[in-house]
Amino acid sequence: MFKNSALVKRMLLVVVIMVVVIVALAVGWLLRTHGEEVHTWMNRGLGWVRGVGPVTFFGLMAVLPGLGCPLTIFTLSAGPVFGPVMGLPMVIALASLSLAINLSLTYWLARWALRPWVERLCNWLGYRLPVVPPEDHLGLVILVRVTPGSPFVLQNYLLGISGISFGIYFLISWVVSTLYACAFILFGNALIEGKGKLVLVAVSLLVALTVAVKLVRKHYAKRKIA
Repeated sequence: MFKNSALVKRMLLVVVIMVVVIVALAVGWLLRTHGEEVHTWMNRGLGWVRGVGPVTFFGLMAVLPGLGCPLTIFTLSAGPVFGPVMGLPMVIALASLSLAINLSLTYWLARWALRPWVERLCNWLGYRLPVVPPEDHLGLVILVRVTPGSPFVLQNYLLGISGISFGIYFLISWVVSTLYACAFILFGNALIEGKGKLVLVAVSLLVALTVAVKLVRKHYAKRKIA
């Protein structure tokens, strides 16, 4: 049973990588065959978003993902919108700052605003919130952050309610989310600009992150079992 489960996970990983590559190739083909029409339509949309301004854009990026808005809406559009006028390093730096603010806000909401209500609800239902020992804080944050499929906002609130110390929560969460944001920013910018080499770099980074996440999750899962 365990071997079959491991095989399924490997197959899913291969499928995810293949989907990312196929999507990148399909978009590249679309840009080559209908590049002028696609660029005209995209430039209009990007121009409208650019008119909002970087302060508003990255301010919304710091707040809206904490309300359930998908983070990829911002990371995929940040590069093509502000890269030409600010440069990609500055875009990545501002995105990283927005993530730091978002992580801090959602932790505060979960740890101090929502946890008392959750505790009351659990007590009313006859349950108690589990207390995570300090020695397990690091492992729990890593496992939550590298578990595929769980939404970014759900991870934030789950870790905040769990009572994880802010330092461990913030450091691990900020590093992981910034690495993924960097990959998506490069990917979105490369697709719009039609830069094949940059698309390859971004896809390679996403694949490397996916493999690294799988290895880290497997390592900490084994430690937890042990």
